[in-house]
Amino acid sequence: MWQNSPPGSIYDYIRVASFSIGPGGLVEQWSKRAEELFGLPASDVVGRDPVEAFMPPELRTRGRHRLAEILDGKEWTGFVPFRMPDGEGTGARAHGMAEIYLMPSATADGEQAALCLVVDVRAVRRIETDLAASQAIFGQSPFGFLLFGTDFTVQRANKRFATVFGGAVEDHRGRTVHDYLAPAEADRMTAALERVLETGEAVTDMQLVGTAPGETERRHWSVNLYRVHSGAGRPVGVAGLATDVTRRHVAAREAADARRNLALLNEAGARIGNSLDLETTARELLDVAVPGFCDLASVDLYQGLLAGDETPPGRADGSAELRRVAFASAVSEGPLAAPGCVADGGRPGPTEVGDVHRYPFNSPCASALRTARVQTVPGEDGSLVHTTLAVPMVAHDTVVGLAKFSRTKGSEPFGERDLALATELAARAAVCIDNARLYRREHERALILQRSLLPPGDPEAAGLDIACRYLPGNTATEVGGDWFDVIELPGHRTALVVGDVMGRGLRAAVAMGELRTAVRTLALLDLEPAEVLSALDEIARGLGTPSGAQHASRASHKAREADLSEVYLATCVYAVYDPVTRRCTFANAGHLPPVLVEPGEEALLLDVPPGMPLGVGGEPFEEVEVEVPEGALLALYTDGLVESRDHPLDEGLMAFRAALTDPAHPLEDVCDHVLNTLDTRHGEDDIALLMARIQGMPAESVGDWSLPREPRSVGRARELARAQLVTWGLEDLVDTTELLVSELVTNALRYGEGDIRLRLLLDRTLVCEVWDAGLVQPRRRRARDTDEGGRGLQLVGLLSAAWGSRRTPRGKTVWFELALPTGEAEKAELSVDQLLSLF
Repeated sequence: MWQNSPPGSIYDYIRVASFSIGPGGLVEQWSKRAEELFGLPASDVVGRDPVEAFMPPELRTRGRHRLAEILDGKEWTGFVPFRMPDGEGTGARAHGMAEIYLMPSATADGEQAALCLVVDVRAVRRIETDLAASQAIFGQSPFGFLLFGTDFTVQRANKRFATVFGGAVEDHRGRTVHDYLAPAEADRMTAALERVLETGEAVTDMQLVGTAPGETERRHWSVNLYRVHSGAGRPVGVAGLATDVTRRHVAAREAADARRNLALLNEAGARIGNSLDLETTARELLDVAVPGFCDLASVDLYQGLLAGDETPPGRADGSAELRRVAFASAVSEGPLAAPGCVADGGRPGPTEVGDVHRYPFNSPCASALRTARVQTVPGEDGSLVHTTLAVPMVAHDTVVGLAKFSRTKGSEPFGERDLALATELAARAAVCIDNARLYRREHERALILQRSLLPPGDPEAAGLDIACRYLPGNTATEVGGDWFDVIELPGHRTALVVGDVMGRGLRAAVAMGELRTAVRTLALLDLEPAEVLSALDEIARGLGTPSGAQHASRASHKAREADLSEVYLATCVYAVYDPVTRRCTFANAGHLPPVLVEPGEEALLLDVPPGMPLGVGGEPFEEVEVEVPEGALLALYTDGLVESRDHPLDEGLMAFRAALTDPAHPLEDVCDHVLNTLDTRHGEDDIALLMARIQGMPAESVGDWSLPREPRSVGRARELARAQLVTWGLEDLVDTTELLVSELVTNALRYGEGDIRLRLLLDRTLVCEVWDAGLVQPRRRRARDTDEGGRGLQLVGLLSAAWGSRRTPRGKTVWFELALPTGEAEKAELSVDQLLSLF
């Protein structure tokens, strides 16, 4: 049974023609192929001498000789030139070369004939050249090459492909893509082959992943597919060219990892350390790491560090107590613990946030803490975690805790770059945590110092009802230098002080304590308010000067710069209230003005000259004296009460004045109303508020007399004092008071000038004041045995609860104070030995 030669056979590529020669040496048959090859139709050749038909004239003699031999029964094969068309339709003929095979034959009558087969030598040479080039390219190509048939089995593979996937070239014939790729990748490749064969559209740079036999590392391939046709144009298969791009993929992955790591580090720099809270900083680390770097992570810090110990455990044996302070996971379920790092806390189950635990000494986590080196822990069977990095958190050569980063099965394993990144992330967080630890310690110390320097919760003062509030800033802000104070002065007067050291932190709190102590010391000297601020200004300018700095390197420019950088600036308002006169004297050093609310009136900002802040120096301070009515409300405060980022100072002052519209309520309620009305929860700065309601001393509690400068005024003073004490029901104090009044009036006559004024004040204690116009202050001295005088002030010091003197605008005042009798009428009495020692 005969079949047509399929397209793509050898005859599609090699030009073969045939014709026959009869007994007479003439052409009897001329094939179609001969017409195409020689360019001569059958009508021009049949019946003619073939030598004459297509051979050049110079070869015809030899041609007739060969033809005669063949007709005599001899075969012949050889190359014969012939004339052929030039292919351009001009009618000119070109020379060709044909390989001719002449075979003797016989007719039905027994006569000799010949059959001739002709092959175009040029076509054969072209095929040989193409085949040689194809073999060279196919065999020597550095790329893997496959030829798939229409059934998608491998028809041919080159040496490069066989070298990668093993075996000889012939071993791959008949295989399919499923023999080389994983099922999912093989299905994708088969679909691509089907699409190329069906549509003829080539596929370029198709990415495939496979593992060569005997290898564990996956290879990445770039595959190009195109359809292959026969000479007749019929699809005969699909050719595939595969390029190993594993290195390129690895390089791209490394570049992507580097970009990702850089992005993570940039994100870490922006997000970690924004808070000075230990737990918050640990959570910030995990917010960066999960899921960008790992699938789950945790942070454990040494318990001693969290408890505020001076020195954290550091590189101990790694089994010290830790507390889990943060945990984050991108995995919703499954056992996640890494082997060797299960905490030995004495209870089953995973460690929760807030739990205190230990790692066993031989565990990788304890080793990481002990050696300060990263430990890689493989996952256990049945756990979703396949690898955990136990990374010690090291700050300033001290281990403060442990960070654990884990990746679950299905994620990329940790590489060398990941180890470096994990170390860097943990180190950054460790430094921030250590800074937060140091800040927390300083903050707690500053708070303790600050609170110890503030006055007690319910300060008392003659003629004043006082309420105060102090609100520290939140934990995100450092301790400030705000303070207030209520100081009792002689004569039942009271000093009210509110100040604010510029700057924050422990240094500001220390400076505040020094200024507060200085204010109390200066107040007890009974200086005028402006004098107190002038002295404080000198003190503030000396706070930042290191000891001995004035004597060592005074001429050094660098030292001068250091001194200037340590200057402390503070604002302060100092007020002295006299309950007898209901007058208040103010002096201000750059502080916000006091607020005064008179009964039935709106709150007013007192016009007190602001002055320069303490520490600036060079400018005097002014005083303002204001008479305040009974029941009026006086408020001193710091800027944290009226100023924040949300509203400017002017708006805060207006809101503060509006909150003081009804001062008749109890003073504690007024304070609470102010704090609830204003925006006091911003936490940006400390807030100090000191409020006082004016309650003047009743007239019946004051005894005030003027005495002429004459000896009999001493007796008159005793009589007046005795009568006043009897009126007040203080008979128990009469004898002591008469004695001490006599001593003070005598001294005023002997050493003072001008008229003498005697004043008795009754409040929580009894105060006696003797005034004169002399400027010389009394000085207590020890009298010798032979001295006739000099023992009066010693007697005053022994019999009184306190005594002293102060300058006045017109002289001086000497005073003493006696405690009022208790319910048991206890009396201060001198022993016989004490009395005798005075004389």
